[in-house]
Amino acid sequence: MPETAYPALFLVGLLGGTHCIGMCGGIVGALSMGGQRRWSLHLAYNGGRIVSYTLAGALAGGIGAAGIGLGGGVSARLALYLFANLMLVALGLYLLGVTRALALTERAGQYLWQRIQPLTRRFLPARSVAHAFPLGLLWGWLPCGLVYSSLATALASGSAASGAVAMLAFGLGTLPNLLAAGILFARMNAFVRRPLVRAASGLLVLGFGIHGLIGWVRMLEPL
Repeated sequence: MPETAYPALFLVGLLGGTHCIGMCGGIVGALSMGGQRRWSLHLAYNGGRIVSYTLAGALAGGIGAAGIGLGGGVSARLALYLFANLMLVALGLYLLGVTRALALTERAGQYLWQRIQPLTRRFLPARSVAHAFPLGLLWGWLPCGLVYSSLATALASGSAASGAVAMLAFGLGTLPNLLAAGILFARMNAFVRRPLVRAASGLLVLGFGIHGLIGWVRMLEPL
């Protein structure tokens, strides 16, 4: 995976944050009721969420590396790279409202989420860091097309370590939006629902996917 993928995933998380707020808005709003300790609650919750993304990235990277090893090296790597960028294109179109196809991946994740979600009740309402952090760990597995598209890139990273770093970059990108949404929830929630903001996010993610597909075509030329 090229090193440019890390800043790209950070930007995907940052400018795709409109989707993140939509998915996590309820929890963010609840944490905003924490009074003077709300900063610590938001940091703990988001820290747990990013840890889950990083662990999922390591798992995806390890699976991808095993697939490359078993599938013939270069050809398997090219297939994973193509898949990762097609997922980014699908995500960009999804954010633009052009297609709902990516919602199928979110529904596929519901099987796991149905088993994880009941565990979140133990930590609600999250009035302390000891509740907010494990709540974030669990909420990080919420089915989300944005996360799944980024995991596709981690899958093509070539190693568990690279996959973990890729998803860490993505998670850090989502952090500013969700922190801002937590402290200024009502205003931020209204802002991210603006069509122009959502369109800009979708176009950026779509651009990353198209750029990656162009790179994939160039990778084929020496073959």
